[in-house]
Formats: sequence, C-alpha cells, structure tokens
Amino acid sequence: MLQSWRFVVVWLTLPDLGPFLQALFLLPGTIPGLDAKNPEFSVPGRGNREKGQKWPASQGQEMQSTINYLWHTDDLLGQGATASVYKARNKKSGELVAVKVFNTASYLRPLEVQVREFEVLRKLNHQNIVKLFAVEETGGSRQKVLVMEYCSSGSLLSVLESPENAFGLPEEEFLVVLRCVVAGMNHLRENGIVHRDIKPGNIMRLMGEEGQSIYKLTDFGAARELDDDEKFVSVYGTEEYLHPDMYERAVLRKPQQKTFGVSVDLWSIGVTLYHAATGSLPFVPFGGPRRNKEMMYRITTEKPSGAIAGTQQQENGPLEWSYSLPITCRLSMGLQSQLVPILANILEVEQAKCWGFDQFFAETSDILQRVVVHVFSLSQAVLHHVYIHAHNTIAIFLEAVYEQTRIAPQHQKFLFEGHLCVLEPSLSAQHIAHTTASSPLTLFSMASETPKGLAFRDPAQDIPKFFPKVDLQADYTTAKSVLGAGYQALWLARTLLAGQEFMFRGLHWCVEMLQATCRQTLEVTRMALLFLSSSLGTERCSSVAGMPEMQELKRVTELRAKRGGLAEALSRCSYSITETQMSLSNLSSELVKNRDQVHADRSIQQIQCCLDKMNLIYKQFKKSRMRPGLGYNEEQIHKLDKVNFSHLAKRLLKVFQEKCVQKYQTSLVTHGRWMRKVHETRNHLRMVGCSVAAYNTEAQGVQESLSKVLDWLCHQLLQDRTKEAQVSPPPTAAYPSPALTDLVLHMQELCEEVKLLAFDLQDNNRIIEGLSRPPSAPDS
Repeated sequence: MLQSWRFVVVWLTLPDLGPFLQALFLLPGTIPGLDAKNPEFSVPGRGNREKGQKWPASQGQEMQSTINYLWHTDDLLGQGATASVYKARNKKSGELVAVKVFNTASYLRPLEVQVREFEVLRKLNHQNIVKLFAVEETGGSRQKVLVMEYCSSGSLLSVLESPENAFGLPEEEFLVVLRCVVAGMNHLRENGIVHRDIKPGNIMRLMGEEGQSIYKLTDFGAARELDDDEKFVSVYGTEEYLHPDMYERAVLRKPQQKTFGVSVDLWSIGVTLYHAATGSLPFVPFGGPRRNKEMMYRITTEKPSGAIAGTQQQENGPLEWSYSLPITCRLSMGLQSQLVPILANILEVEQAKCWGFDQFFAETSDILQRVVVHVFSLSQAVLHHVYIHAHNTIAIFLEAVYEQTRIAPQHQKFLFEGHLCVLEPSLSAQHIAHTTASSPLTLFSMASETPKGLAFRDPAQDIPKFFPKVDLQADYTTAKSVLGAGYQALWLARTLLAGQEFMFRGLHWCVEMLQATCRQTLEVTRMALLFLSSSLGTERCSSVAGMPEMQELKRVTELRAKRGGLAEALSRCSYSITETQMSLSNLSSELVKNRDQVHADRSIQQIQCCLDKMNLIYKQFKKSRMRPGLGYNEEQIHKLDKVNFSHLAKRLLKVFQEKCVQKYQTSLVTHGRWMRKVHETRNHLRMVGCSVAAYNTEAQGVQESLSKVLDWLCHQLLQDRTKEAQVSPPPTAAYPSPALTDLVLHMQELCEEVKLLAFDLQDNNRIIEGLSRPPSAPDS
C-alpha cells in the first residue's frame, strides 16, 4: 500500500523558488515497483509523436485554472509522459502564456527528479530559452503547473512538418535557427546544464516585433546540472535524436555500463541541424527508424568517420553513406562547405573523436560572424554565396571565390549594377559593395568556358502515387509528400527564372562596356586619322624657285608616304570597329528581347495557383485523418479530391518542365553562344586597340622625324640666305625674295605644328593604353 501523500501548497514567484522548492512537491513515502537502479529512465520518444499519431483523447474537456491563470483542455499544445502543455491566459491582464501541467505519473519519480526542472529553469535567463514566470497548482486536483512564456508560432518541428519546408529550410531561416540554438546552448553550458532532449519539437518559435523568427529551447524535464568533465548514467531523449550509446540502452534495452557526458547533446544538435537543413533525418533504415530499430542502431554505430548521413534503400540492403548534404538541400554551397565539417565532427559515435562544446561554439560562431557576398558567375551561370569575415582582405575574398568557381583570381573581373568594380587585394573586404540575392556581384571570367547552370533534382522523382482505396492516413501522407515536391518545384522555378535574369542582365552590361570601348577606340582612331590626313605643306619646300635638290627633301617625301600608309591602316581599324559596333548593337537588341520575355513569364504564378488549390485539399485531408471514418457522401467527395489533387500535381509538373526547365536549358545554350561571342569581340577589340596604339606610336615617330628634317631645312635655308647676303648682296633688289621669305616663315610654322601633332599622338597613345586598364571602382 502506498503511504498517504502529504501536500504543502505554496504559491511563489520565480525569485522565491530557491528556499521553498521542495515544499511545492508531493512528499511520498516508499513506492513499490519503482526501479531504483534507473529512476530517471523515461519512455523513448517522450513528448514526441510519430507521424500520423493522434493525441490521446482527453477524458474530459473542461476549464482548468490556478490562482492567476485559466485555460481550456481543448487548447493542448503538447503532451508527454509526465505532463501536458496548454495555452492559457492571465486572469487579470489576458496575457497569453503556456502552462505545463504535471500528471499523476510525474509524481512517481524521485523527489530530486521532480525538483530538477524547476531548479534548472530558475538558473536560466536568456532570450533563446523559454522563460519561467511562476509555479502554481490547479485548484481542484492540486496538480503542479509551470507558467512559461508562450511561443505562438509553434516549434521548429511544426515548421519542418510544413510542406513548404519538406526539403529543408531556406538559408536565411536556417541561419536564424543555428544562431538561436547555439546561443541557447552556450547559455546552458555557461550554467553547467545538459539538456538531454534536444530535438526540433523542443525548439519553440516566436515572431519578433520586426517579423523575424526567434527560436527558444524548451522542455527541461530531462535537463540536469553537469560539468564538462562529469558523466551520468540515466537515459533520456527521443529515439531519432539519441546518441547511439544511449539508444542502445534506452531503445534496444541492452544492458551496459557506459556513462555519458555533455557531448550527447552535440549528437542531438547534429541530427537536429541536419533535419533543419534537409527536411529529413540523417539516419534512416528501410521501413523507418521506429520500425527497424536494430538497423537504426547499426547505421549510427557503423557510420564511417566524416559521413553525415546513412540510409538503407531496400530491406536487408546495403547501407549508403553520404559525406555531403543532398542536392535537394536549399542551402548554398558556400554555407554547406562551412556546415558539413561541423556535422561530421559532432555526429561521431566515439566520444574521444567527437568535438567538445568549446570547439563546436568556436566553429559555429565563426560561421555566424561572417558576412555573405552574393556572386553570380556569368561564365558558369551559377549564383554563389561567399562567406567571409568583414575584417578579411579582398585577397581572401578572391581566393574564396576561386574555391567555389575555380576561376583564378587573376582571371576574375567583377561588375556591380552595370559598373566595373576594381577590387584591390590589399584592401579590406568592407570595400566590397553590399550585395543581396537579387543584386549580386557579377563575375566575368577572362577565360572562356561552357556554362553549366544550376544542378537540381527533378521534383517529379519525389512524388508518390495515391493508393486506389480510401485510407485517410495514407492519403494525407501522400498529399503532404506531393505538396512538398510541388513547393520544391516552385522554389526551383524561381531560382531558374532568377538565373535567366542574371544571365541576360550580366551579358547586357558586358555588351554596354564593349560598346563603350568601341566608342573610345573609334574616337582615338579618328583623331589620329584627322591629324595624319592634314596637309603639312611639305610640297612647298620643293616648289620654291632656286631650292636646291637635297637628300632631306627626299626624306620628307618618304615620311609622307609612310604617313599615308599608317592612315590607311587606321582607316581599316576604324571600319572594323564600326562593324563590331553594329554586331554588338544587334546582340544588345536580342538581349533586351529575351529579358522582356523573362519578365513576361507567368509560370511562377501558374505553379502558385496550382499549389493554392492543392493546399486547400491537403488541409481537408489533414482534418479528415483525425476522424475514425467518413460517411458515404464524404467518401465520394474525398475520392474526387484525390483525383483533382493528382490532376493539379500533373499540371504543376507540366508547367515546371515545359515553361521553366526547357526555357532555362534553352537560355543556357543561348547564353553559352553569346558568351563566346562576347569573348571573341573582347579579344578582337583588344587586338584592334593594340594595332591602333602601335600605329599611333609609329605615326608619332614619323612626325618626330619629319619635325627634325623640317627644323634642319629651315635652319639651312636661313643660314644659306645669310651667307649669300654677306658675300654678294643683290644690287637691284631692295628686299629679300618674297618666295624664300615666305618659305622660311612657313617652315617655322610647320615645325611648330608638327611638334603639336606629336604631342597629340602621345595623348592618343595614353588614351588607348587606358582602354586596356580597368577604370576605378564606382563608389558603393
């Protein structure tokens, strides 16, 4: 017989808990049947439901209350082996709270176990841990009640169970989860607490004032104080998230003498993060973890070092190991490359190989402190997320780009919003323009390559078929999987459409830059032609009466001929540049036409329309699965809904394949052809620019030689004239010959013009050389 129970009823607020905690509990005597060797053991899966499992029916739906809070048993938020959680209100303020009401089974635990959750919550105070407001008890049954912070947006598990996230969270939301879990766990370790039941169902979600998600750790029924070097022997947790050593004892019921440390939480965190990143559990035997427990244990214990997932596709089939996240994962490769090593090192069976919390916090904090630079590789047609520290140099950024694209830093050229960005390697990465997923840096590779585009798995491969007969649970599960694949198709469609926009926009910017190069080179060429075609009046040197035949005059004639040849060469360059301009203009028109087609594309709206209709049917299936059965008419409607749902799914996939995938693949081929043309045009303009520069240099030499010859001739004429005047002055002429005087003056003017022309040609050369150098980066 059980001894009589003694009650001490005291209502306390949180600061008063310490001295009076034990007074809040039933103080039983000896309880026959309690396993003293394993007093803390809880049922595997405590507080967690399998997919499709219903909450046990309540014995009575009624209002319950404590002295300050009121709730209805219909407002059940969750249920475990020892307690139920309800949504409640403060009687005075109407504030929503969550109340955890302990059942009779909870008092069968030893007193220190009953007190432990209160003791743990009393020590904790952090924004990523659900707050404890008070401890009260119900009026009639005197059940103990924890009054806690209410998280209105459900749990991480409910987020992952949504069809929109069937293949994992979007990158931004995953980083929020990572940040919150790491911060919450760090607070636990600072206070020497081990949680022992980390899982998505115990991570609650709250929406902040600015609409951002805030995740909070909850359910500290299994938590206890434990230092880094301490061990424990009791077993808590949920099957799929349990460390293999704990799984062996708790689930397989195999006797063992192993002790466990704080690292068991790391294994659970690893499974939880994998689940959040992919929408699936990492270790899945054939038939599922709950049906094939021995194989589940074998997968986790035989996992090779470095593997982060293991599956069995066939009954008694081989185990398949994965060392990376699946292709359906929505996280960028930049984030995956940071995350996978962390998962590999905390999903280690041997505690000696597993990271400790210090290293886990250091590596995860390293990720969370980085900033992301969005880079669209124009030559590959792929969007990359490059994670770097703000204090890193641009040289480190360029190396990070190389790691993802395999484009060497010396071949990397960047455009941002149509402007060329010159990234000085020695500067801080803070000088890089602020990018977003819709406004990335555009990377132009100096080396030509075939664009590969986005690699993805066809969502049609993940769509199951309905069973012919009516099975409410199976129909709901199938509809959920189909809807999840539909949302994956929507995400892919948006990604593919954005990729086409980036391709055409980046090419358009490249064409504009090439057109600007054409205009500048053509202007320089025409200026050179203008100077070279101007008459320097050297004919007058040989037509003056009495002008002797001199070798220098022949030299002038040769230089004039050479100048004429250079003018012809520059004319050919000018014609070539004009033709290139026309070709680029045609390419620009094609790009504008294709961009307009992308903007006019309605495939996203068509897929969304199908999903909206499918979602209505899915919600009805979700509601129906809770019922024991359907009436005849309801069953006929249910069958019609299945048919309609299947038709909508087929229409969605048809739109995705024909209007998204095929257009994207066509765009890739066209993009590759245009990229080759851009590279050819760029190389051609570089060659023409080099030719123009060479002709200008040569023309400069010709003009300088011509200037020297004319200087000599001018000087010689003046000298000869002076000698003649001194020896035999002309008896009849009072003034010098007008022809000779004009010639001397003309040659002096000509020398000045030639010098000015030489200076102009030097300026031309400087302009041409500038065309081959990138301009200064625009202010960002």
